[in-house]
Amino acid sequence: MKLKLILINFLFLILIAGLTQAQSKISAVKKGAKIDVTIDNLFFTSYIFAENEKYPFFYPVNGPSGASVTSMRNGTYPHHSSLFFGCDRVNGGNYWQEGLERGQIVSLREDILENDGPRVVIENECIWKRPGAVSPVKDLRKITITAPSKELFQIDFEVTMEMLLDVTIEKTNHSLFSGRMDPALAVTSGGTMINAEGATGEKGTFGKASPWMDCFGKRGDKIEGMAIMQHPSNNWYPLPWFTRDYGFFSPTPMYWPADDKATVMKKGETIKLKYRVLVHSGTNETAKIAAEFKKYAAD
Repeated sequence: MKLKLILINFLFLILIAGLTQAQSKISAVKKGAKIDVTIDNLFFTSYIFAENEKYPFFYPVNGPSGASVTSMRNGTYPHHSSLFFGCDRVNGGNYWQEGLERGQIVSLREDILENDGPRVVIENECIWKRPGAVSPVKDLRKITITAPSKELFQIDFEVTMEMLLDVTIEKTNHSLFSGRMDPALAVTSGGTMINAEGATGEKGTFGKASPWMDCFGKRGDKIEGMAIMQHPSNNWYPLPWFTRDYGFFSPTPMYWPADDKATVMKKGETIKLKYRVLVHSGTNETAKIAAEFKKYAAD
């Protein structure tokens, strides 16, 4: 009996040690106008909020291979900044495309609330402003970064938008949370874009409502990608997706407004939106994206 208890205790200690060893350490450090995040001392991403930028954004967003799964602005699409949140045609302003005089989402404060543990939590308060106009929106962002495994990194992005006056958003494809994949992982380079229903590519996913979208491709002898999920508690859920085979994807209500009318929100109204980003090795099936969404939806 005594030997049996010793054996049980020994196995329990091995189990605890294994769980402890498997848990990653996530760390963040603020350096000027960005916050750098590492997972087990390996660089994962920077959250950038410089005064000369259109809006705060994440870049790079490194996959398990150590290379970024997202890309930055280029000559053809200078308004695609990796992984970001913004909107065009807001009370006549543009908080998405280049030109700060047209509108800008400015960071007011950036606080690291949790650090050096199983997760990093960042709180970021922003104001939407443009010269000669009253600011229409203030937003508060909560960013939680974890690493469920060595092959799966996770960003939870929650944003609460407060209307500072009556807000009208005209029909636009440039709206809300968006990702731009690295060209090497895009459909145009042989990659895959797939939604929760199994539809693929721009032709199969454009304008289709779906809880999540995953984009992945081959890099050397490895496959990796990035999925974006929208939480069921979000306004307008499930949103249709604006997708492009060159690697852009975004769940947005603003391009398909009800009755083809503008989206109108009253002063004092708040909208809370939650998204989960999974940066993963393998395909949507090997990364078990569908199962991961079920866990997210149950939160």
